[in-house]
Amino acid sequence: MIPNELKYAKSHEWTKIEGDVATVGITHFAQEQLGDLTFVDLPKAGATVTAGAEMGSVESVKAASELYSPVSGTVLEVNAALEGAPEAVNQDPYGAGWMLKVKLSAAPADLLDAGAYAEVCAAEAH
Repeated sequence: MIPNELKYAKSHEWTKIEGDVATVGITHFAQEQLGDLTFVDLPKAGATVTAGAEMGSVESVKAASELYSPVSGTVLEVNAALEGAPEAVNQDPYGAGWMLKVKLSAAPADLLDAGAYAEVCAAEAH
């Protein structure tokens, strides 16, 4: 359940980098821990996000949780479908549940590959 082609933040966000654009979302592990999402609060297109800094939040039947950007740059696009259907994050966190597309202002640093991220999840699951 941890795609090899993506990079991960220890705070459970994933990113897929294509050229100077990064698609960002939360991982399967994160959505599983949160439970059914009821609300997603994301920055607007044109906003600036900074790697490691808060970029929004999600609310679920269990809890509210902050989201942290795994990359730095300018938000190009927000997944508007999540406003009316936040459950897409639960159903398809690496596909239809993507959250942002960001034009990178700096090369991403400190991101984990799938193997290293699996170790973070295993440590938190115990």
